[in-house]
Order: sequence, then structure tokens, then C-alpha cells
Amino acid sequence: MSLDDPNTIFNVVINHEEQYAIWPEYKEIPGGWREAGKQGQREDCLAWIKENWTDMRPKSLRDAMANR
Repeated sequence: MSLDDPNTIFNVVINHEEQYAIWPEYKEIPGGWREAGKQGQREDCLAWIKENWTDMRPKSLRDAMANR
């Protein structure tokens, strides 16, 4: 498997700031990230992120602005 292989399966991952990324299934998810509940081919995962990550601001900024 490789990142360029169209058959590579990815996990959508999320960090503590609620920022999303894709991570290849065959690699261990790095510290500070966890699975977001979507797995599939690259384009499917990127489409899921586009649909679900509607506010690009980090969570800490959203929280700070909500408390103004």
C-alpha cells in the first residue's frame, strides 16, 4: 500500500481542536488524533470532511468567541 494507490483505505481523524485530516489505515494514528467515524477511499473521506467540517476555526477559538 502507498498513499498514491487508489485502493488505499483511509480513516478520517480529528484532533482536540476538532480539525480533520485523513490518515492511511495501515499506519498507526498519531498521538493527539482519534478516529472520527469515517473510513474509505481518499475521495470519499475528503468529501465526508467537506460535508461535516463546516467551521474551519479551531475549537479553542470558537469557544473564546462564544464567551465574548
